[in-house]
Amino acid sequence: MHPHWQTLARDEVLKVCGSRDLPSSRHLPNLKLLSMIVNESLRLYPPTVASIRRAKADVELGAYKVPSGTELLIPILAVHHDKASWGSDANEFNPTRFANGASRAAKHPMAFMPFGVGARSCIGQHLATLQAKIAVAVMLQKCNLRLAPSYRHAPTVLLMLHPQHGAPVIFERRRMESNDPSQ
Repeated sequence: MHPHWQTLARDEVLKVCGSRDLPSSRHLPNLKLLSMIVNESLRLYPPTVASIRRAKADVELGAYKVPSGTELLIPILAVHHDKASWGSDANEFNPTRFANGASRAAKHPMAFMPFGVGARSCIGQHLATLQAKIAVAVMLQKCNLRLAPSYRHAPTVLLMLHPQHGAPVIFERRRMESNDPSQ
């Protein structure tokens, strides 16, 4: 949906990995823009839209008293789109908000929680993020991607957030640049 960002991310991948080296975990620390893009995608479309927690003891949350045993729904999708936390462009794709890291992307350091937060956060979040970044880097290195004409943007919730009508994407094999030193 954002070809400009695809071009910038591809340039970064080719600069860091070249066109022949398979992107790996050793390249990831140098793929800053790609990390920002993945984080912004996870903010707009988190895999888990909400989380439920039960108070183990009586707690005061600001002006609210939460009795022990009360279940609280944490609406991750709503928090990720909250303009008070993310700014007036909260519903727009803007990877630059992650330029200083995930904890500084919003007004509150815990506002970014695509895999939950705290002791009950997803145990596989780091592996999932690592795999996503490597997969995207490989695709950008080898292909140009564009949405198929049949694509309709319609995110929906059915246990998890997913595209209601699928996400048809066209992969076009990239021609290798003759001035690429890694060829």
